[in-house]
Amino acid sequence: MSETSTGDAVAAAATAASAATNGNWRRAGLAGVAIGVIAAGAAAGVAVERLTVGRGMRKKARLALDASGPYGSLRGTPGKALADDGTQLHYEVDEVDPGIGDPRRRRLFGRRPPTPVTVVFSHGYCLNQDSWHFQRAALRGLVRTVHWDQRSHGRSDRGASQAGPDRVPVSIDQLGRDLMAVIEAAAPEGPLVLVGHSMGGMTVMALADRFPEVVRERVVGVAFAGTSSGRLGEVNYGLPLAGVNVVRRVLPGVLRALGSQAELVERGRRSTADLFAGLIKRYSFSSRDVDPAVARFAERMIEATPIDVVAEFYPAFDEHDKAGALVVFEEVPVLVLAGDKDLVTPSSHSETIADLLPDSELVIVPDAGHLVMLEHPEVVTDRLADLLARVGAVPAAANVGPYGSTAQPGG
Repeated sequence: MSETSTGDAVAAAATAASAATNGNWRRAGLAGVAIGVIAAGAAAGVAVERLTVGRGMRKKARLALDASGPYGSLRGTPGKALADDGTQLHYEVDEVDPGIGDPRRRRLFGRRPPTPVTVVFSHGYCLNQDSWHFQRAALRGLVRTVHWDQRSHGRSDRGASQAGPDRVPVSIDQLGRDLMAVIEAAAPEGPLVLVGHSMGGMTVMALADRFPEVVRERVVGVAFAGTSSGRLGEVNYGLPLAGVNVVRRVLPGVLRALGSQAELVERGRRSTADLFAGLIKRYSFSSRDVDPAVARFAERMIEATPIDVVAEFYPAFDEHDKAGALVVFEEVPVLVLAGDKDLVTPSSHSETIADLLPDSELVIVPDAGHLVMLEHPEVVTDRLADLLARVGAVPAAANVGPYGSTAQPGG
């Protein structure tokens, strides 16, 4: 991004904050794209090249992708877990298929049944359980898996503690307790492998911090993808230092103002759909040839996250510091994976986690952004399959293809 475009973006963010503060909600509504940036995992202010295709054609293309895209269509046996504040959390379980005649099971397991491990997937900020589509498709029926929606995301209820006059700010600690509630409901016994992307990885760390005995007694493997153990306030999101400083100064005001006018800001975000799509692509992916259907899939998940949820979760990341909790994972196999061009949780944060867990496997995926599991699903799936083999959930000789077993990209 050029210095001129960065300056324009920073000025736009400042204008959004000023407009909101002064009560000019029409301008603040249009400035809702600033929150769209945050929803894509960035700070406010990104320059996007002008699109050359007509707006009507672009809208039709999005609708066509929505109608034809197979991503996010996988469903399992649903259940509800009750968080300690009364919030209902939605989860789904994919059980092991006992059919010996299934060629996928013969290829992956041979005649030996797998260890009864449950793999629990935790998704990231402004996403939902469907963000693990490719990995879920690959493991479907082969290993018992649990996919859940974090509070206020996907099919889970809005956080009970964040409602009403006595609302409590969202914290990563709360998310760790939520994960414990899901485990108690969906996998009350047996060994566990915990997999977390971005905020989901932080959730896993919070679980270890609060319930270290559960990790020591039941967790046999962990995978952290594109996440951080702390110091997220130092991330520059690909912006020059001066731009980052301005954005951080105005961002709290933008968040408070836009979060309190959710309906108006949502209209503003919809009216800037093309820009919003560009922002998501910039902060989610690195590859130039990302499948348009995959990019649109990511866009839909982020679009579905209400603006006030975006606003209420964001402050928790600055407070996140769970480096000390990582010691609980020293005795189990750990996979640490990140995209080399992740602008949201840079790969240096994954390197820090690996330094704190010297026996872990560190994988930096070339030409990959924040949503590495969607951008390069074959790499993530293969590494995850390797981890499952290490813990005995699948045999080491498993023949895993580009998307794990014989599953195709669409599931």
